[in-house]
Amino acid sequence: MTSITLKDAAEVVDNVLAKGREQEFEPLTAVVLDAGGHVVAAKREDGSGIIRFELALGKAYGALGFGLGSRDLAGKAKNAPGFMVGASDASGGRCIPAPGGVLIKNADGHIIGAVGISGDTGPNDEICAIAAIEKVGFTPDAG
Repeated sequence: MTSITLKDAAEVVDNVLAKGREQEFEPLTAVVLDAGGHVVAAKREDGSGIIRFELALGKAYGALGFGLGSRDLAGKAKNAPGFMVGASDASGGRCIPAPGGVLIKNADGHIIGAVGISGDTGPNDEICAIAAIEKVGFTPDAG
């Protein structure tokens, strides 16, 4: 498998939302991208802000684009803000360096996609991503 399937991506999204409800987090939006950066599955909970989809997408897209979790990407952005602005411009604004974008790896350690979450704090978004990916049987890489 070189890319996440629709079945698995939908399961990741559902698991994200379930974990968020279990933890009583703010309403979440979750987006799963395949290894090529295409949206495979997405859901926005009632009450999740209108820009949350774009933020979740940008977290996942940035993680895929750089091959590292968006928590690490946020750290790199602090050290090279000009470069990150350029990366955001080059990606059409789809690169969000904030926690909540987590790579999805298969059993062989290959990146098969990423999930991005927005709605609560970045660390809480990341908690949901990690739990959701593990529940489907893949390995999360948050950075």
